[in-house]
Amino acid sequence: MKKVAFIGLGIMGVPMCLHLLKGGHPVFSYTRSQTHPSIPEAGATVCTSPRAAAEQADIIIMIVNDTPNVEQVLFGDGGVIEADLHGKIIVDMSTISPVATKDFAAKIIAAGGDYLDAPVSGGDVGAQAGSLSIMVGGSETAYQQVLPLFQLMGQNITHIGDVGSGQITKMANQVIVAQSIQAVAEALLLASKAGADPEKVRQALMGGFANSRILEIHGKRMTSGFFEPGFKVNLHQKDITSALNTARELGVPLPGAALFQQLLSSCMAQGGADWDHSAVIKVLEQAANHSIRN
Repeated sequence: MKKVAFIGLGIMGVPMCLHLLKGGHPVFSYTRSQTHPSIPEAGATVCTSPRAAAEQADIIIMIVNDTPNVEQVLFGDGGVIEADLHGKIIVDMSTISPVATKDFAAKIIAAGGDYLDAPVSGGDVGAQAGSLSIMVGGSETAYQQVLPLFQLMGQNITHIGDVGSGQITKMANQVIVAQSIQAVAEALLLASKAGADPEKVRQALMGGFANSRILEIHGKRMTSGFFEPGFKVNLHQKDITSALNTARELGVPLPGAALFQQLLSSCMAQGGADWDHSAVIKVLEQAANHSIRN
């Protein structure tokens, strides 16, 4: 049974880590914030640094907020790089820059380890259910070794290609999710202002071609007004900004993503950095002078 270091115990990391523990893997955990009590209760060993966790593990998994956080975990004081990495595989399940990912991987490989980028989609609901989509970049050899762990955390697991390709795939995912949320928000707002019950409209649309997980989950958040984060506004803004920067470098227009970024910025300006990203409907409601929940 592979020994696992798990670094990053936030909204996504806690349930993912618990799935590994339930699967029988010895887990050595580390998080910058206070460890959720369910982690040691489930049998994990709580460590004082990324290095301490990595030293005891065969596979080191990270899921943290953004590129600088990954860099700090890997190369900061007490970082993963300070452990003997020979024979170990580092798996970054965060959503970060594809360019930085390739640079990080090169440094880890030079230190004797192997590296996979494996960002996830499915939000807190998918993390809790063990049904995440996992998009993997890196060597086939490393992928096959880590696959049994992926299967404990997700269902749709795809090896895309070389290091960095997982992050590019997640970038595409975030662009689609962004514009799907915007479409659902606009549709429900239109229906509500015309006098229809937005929740009944949502239910009706779920039986037709417009059905989607976004309509099912985020549409319900919008009609109920429940905006506790599954995925925070500030994190999606970070992802969309990265996508727009990459698109600019490649000469690819992303007009829909650019508009969604502005909606997220409006949420941020209203103090909504920690709202769920479905809360962009609040910005549209203000523009229409109408709330679908009244």
